[in-house]
Amino acid sequence: MPQPHDQLRTRWTTTLQAARREGQSESDSESNTPDPTPYADNLLTRWSEPHRRYHTLTHLTTVLDHIDTLEQHADTPHLVRLAAWFHDAVYAPDRSENEERSARLAERALPEAGLPPEATAEVARLVRLTVTHDPAEGDRNGEVLCDADLAILAAPPDAYAAYAAAVREEYAFVPDDVFRPGRADVLRQLLALPRLFRTPHGTAHWEAPARENLSAELTLLT
Repeated sequence: MPQPHDQLRTRWTTTLQAARREGQSESDSESNTPDPTPYADNLLTRWSEPHRRYHTLTHLTTVLDHIDTLEQHADTPHLVRLAAWFHDAVYAPDRSENEERSARLAERALPEAGLPPEATAEVARLVRLTVTHDPAEGDRNGEVLCDADLAILAAPPDAYAAYAAAVREEYAFVPDDVFRPGRADVLRQLLALPRLFRTPHGTAHWEAPARENLSAELTLLT
C-alpha cells in the first residue's frame, strides 16, 4: 500500500514535470532535467520537522486538495501547486520572516530543478502573497492559493477546534496571557475583512462557515 510520502512525491513529480513542460521549447527534453525526487524529499523533510503542529504534511496535503477543487479558477494551476509546496517550507513560529525565507528557497531550488525564470518568479510571488492573503483584483493564481490556504477556517467545528489547538501548540512558548489577546486580535482582523475568500467556490461554500468558526473562537478567547 502506498505510504503518504509516496503519494506526495508522486504529486510533486507530476506538478513539477507539468510546470516544466509549460515552459519548455520544442528543443527541450524532460530527460535533460534533474530528477524531481530529491527536491520532493527535501521539502517533505522540512514539512515533517518535529516542532510543527499545524504547519505539517497534513496541512500541505489539504492545501493541495483545495487547489484541486479550485484549479479551474487559476491561470497556471501547476505553479499554484508548486507555491503550496513552498509556502510554509521554512517555518519557525518564533520568526516573522518565514514566508520570505520560503520564497527565497523556491527561488534557489526551482531553477535548479528545471523551472524557467518566469515560472520561478511567479511561484515566489505567490509564496510571498501568503503574508497578507490579500491578492489583487484579478490575480487568479493568488486567489486560488490564498483561498486554499485559508479554507481550514471553514472546516467543520470539530476540525476547526483541532486546528486552533494545533496553532496554540506551535506557540506553546508564548504565555497564555500574551497568546490569547494576540490571537484574538488576529481573529478580529480576519472578521473585519470585507471577504475572506476571493474565488467563486470559496465565496459560496467557505465564507459563512469560516466567519462562524472565527466568531466562536473569538468568544472563547475573550
